[in-house]
Amino acid sequence: MFIIETYPLAVLFCIITMLCWGSWANTQKLAAATWRFELFYWDYVTGIVLLATFLAFTLGSNGSEGRSFIADVQQADANNVSSAMLGGVVFNAANILLGAAISIAGMAVAFPVGIGLALVIGVIVNYLDNPVGNSLLIFLGVGLIAAAILINAYAYRRAVGQAKGVSSKGLILSVVAGVLMGYFYKYVAQAMFQNFEVPEAGKLSPYTAVFFFSVGILLSNILFNSLLMWKPFVGTTVSYADYFGGSMKNHLTGVLGGVIWCMGMAFSIIASDKAGTAISYGLGQGATVVAAIWGIFIWKEFRNAPRGTSTILNVMLLLYLTGLGLIIAAR
Repeated sequence: MFIIETYPLAVLFCIITMLCWGSWANTQKLAAATWRFELFYWDYVTGIVLLATFLAFTLGSNGSEGRSFIADVQQADANNVSSAMLGGVVFNAANILLGAAISIAGMAVAFPVGIGLALVIGVIVNYLDNPVGNSLLIFLGVGLIAAAILINAYAYRRAVGQAKGVSSKGLILSVVAGVLMGYFYKYVAQAMFQNFEVPEAGKLSPYTAVFFFSVGILLSNILFNSLLMWKPFVGTTVSYADYFGGSMKNHLTGVLGGVIWCMGMAFSIIASDKAGTAISYGLGQGATVVAAIWGIFIWKEFRNAPRGTSTILNVMLLLYLTGLGLIIAAR
């Protein structure tokens, strides 16, 4: 299987993760005008499963190092398979709740609360499980990125002129989503052997772990998204007939979103061998500010913002880049 040999390459993979996790939501934005989130999400999950399977049979099955995908599945311990799938279930619950929180409270509340919590909790949990890197630099970097996320939220609120009142339901959903999102990565990492060059009996390779992670998402989505379609947090009930009535463009947009997100997940897991799970996860979850950059420069979300907003955004980007530098230097 393909294995990263150096730390600089692992950092590059983490940056790609950040770009993927910060960019997939553009597909949801493109589809939103004609396609409900609940319907989009079926294709999004399909994209995750398709790419995870493709990587397992390509990068995960070729090369002289590690253990190939089929051989890895045949020797896998049921507890480790269950751990990777549990990571998928936890992620799926978090992602659906975050989507609902965005629709109720807006990005200015849902993203800084949800992803901010996920970033802090995830780095702490993964560092305690696998303490790789300078803890002071890691947590200083995380603190600066969390500050950048909060500043981005403040700038967004100024731009859209949101009222000071915040929906309690949206805030609660954001908190629950953030806590869950902070834990999913841990279960996937625990299922794998830590040194990818030296396979352990019963443990999973990174590619096998991502595959079973995607299976966990798929199976849980049958329950979670069906319930959401029947009783959505926002809007009226949608049916399976609505899904099958969608255009090819609608479906392909959702699949593309899932492929982009899963590429980020796979690259993060592959990089965790040389970078450590805390650094790999922490860099990836800086994606919130990548999403903000899309909003600033591509979607022009701040074009009508009050005077002084550009200065706030520049401070946000400076904190973000400094935080990334500290996390990278931690190894």
